[in-house]
Amino acid sequence: MKVLLVGSGGREHVLAWKLSQSKKLKQLYCAPGNPGTAQHGKNIDIADTDIDGLVKFAVEKKVDLAIIGPEDPLAAGIVDALNKEGIKAFGPTGDAAALEGDKAFSKKLMQDNAIPTAEAQVFENFEDAKTYIASRDSGLVVKAAGLAKGKGVYVIDDPAEAILIAEKILNDGLFGEAGNKIVVEEKLLGQEASILAFVDGRNIYVMESAQDHKPIGEGDTGLNTGGMGAYTPAPIVTEKLLDQIQREVLVPTIDGLNRIGAPYRGILYAGLMMTAGGPKVLEFNVRFGDPEAQPILMRLQSDLLDVMLAVCDGTLDQQTLKWDPRPAVCVVMSSGGYPEDYEKGKVITGIEEAEALGDVKVFHAGTKEDNGNIVTSGGRVLGVTAVGNTVKEAQARAYEACEKIHFDGAYYRKDIADKAIK
Repeated sequence: MKVLLVGSGGREHVLAWKLSQSKKLKQLYCAPGNPGTAQHGKNIDIADTDIDGLVKFAVEKKVDLAIIGPEDPLAAGIVDALNKEGIKAFGPTGDAAALEGDKAFSKKLMQDNAIPTAEAQVFENFEDAKTYIASRDSGLVVKAAGLAKGKGVYVIDDPAEAILIAEKILNDGLFGEAGNKIVVEEKLLGQEASILAFVDGRNIYVMESAQDHKPIGEGDTGLNTGGMGAYTPAPIVTEKLLDQIQREVLVPTIDGLNRIGAPYRGILYAGLMMTAGGPKVLEFNVRFGDPEAQPILMRLQSDLLDVMLAVCDGTLDQQTLKWDPRPAVCVVMSSGGYPEDYEKGKVITGIEEAEALGDVKVFHAGTKEDNGNIVTSGGRVLGVTAVGNTVKEAQARAYEACEKIHFDGAYYRKDIADKAIK
């Protein structure tokens, strides 16, 4: 099979690595890809937002399956455009991708289908938002309704600070069009967990649970990021809790989308808070999480291409996935200064030495090749991922690997997976 993988981050590198293990794969194209994906396929210089260019390429090369990694092209309707040309595509249609692309739509869907989530209001006008926030006396979460690269969410204890954030988003255009609307919701307390599932429109196949670490600082402090690390499985998600999540969150979400004529195929990612009153949805994503994809797919022993084809063909109920029983931990190495301003072009060394440790894979996220060197080109640079017999062993191996990798200004949290060990 000829496969086109769209995207250029750590998620796309792990997808390319996993897809390359399939006996069905004949040719893998990655657009635009990164130095990591280039190890497993051919990088094509087409931006992941250039939908016309991607569709044209897929038609010219007679691609059998297109796999869409990031949320932006999904929300822009790339799956619809590919399907129109008769090309099979893994991912939701534009209508269904609004589940992530429009947080106001997502919140309404949850409210209409009695899916447990935080109490929330949607605002397009700053004065209305200010009046509402001023009436609150406890912690709030302020979110840009559109896609803001994982940075449009602010968890705030003081309502006065929430008013300032709302003003920056709605009046000052902090996130451009993505901030034309905001969602203001109650701050939920508890531990977070990520539940990812394959969905073929009717059938849901839940993957191994994971926990992501969003804030930049240790102890979950500081600004939110796209994710500073993840581990799987998450001990907080018991079998009983997983059954509850399927029953109360995943099934009604898919049913709700079917009812409004937006059947869902692809990856459904539920970011959940395990509150005293049970699991509640923080957000939905319509693709693999990054960095959750790295440790989850490190543990997947089945053929990923087979599963993705089953999702597209509506035959997911015929699949049985096999998993490595050992836990996996991913530590993100980032550029100094991220998620605010940071420098690029720093030479990276030590990746081969890190992978030589065994049971370690270093996934490229924000890198590029420059005169034979691998250099930094993004905020989140590498996803250093390790498997071990216990979470503690996987964690120790991941950090041992991080110590072998060097680039100027490298930063990573030292407490990824501590919650699981405690």
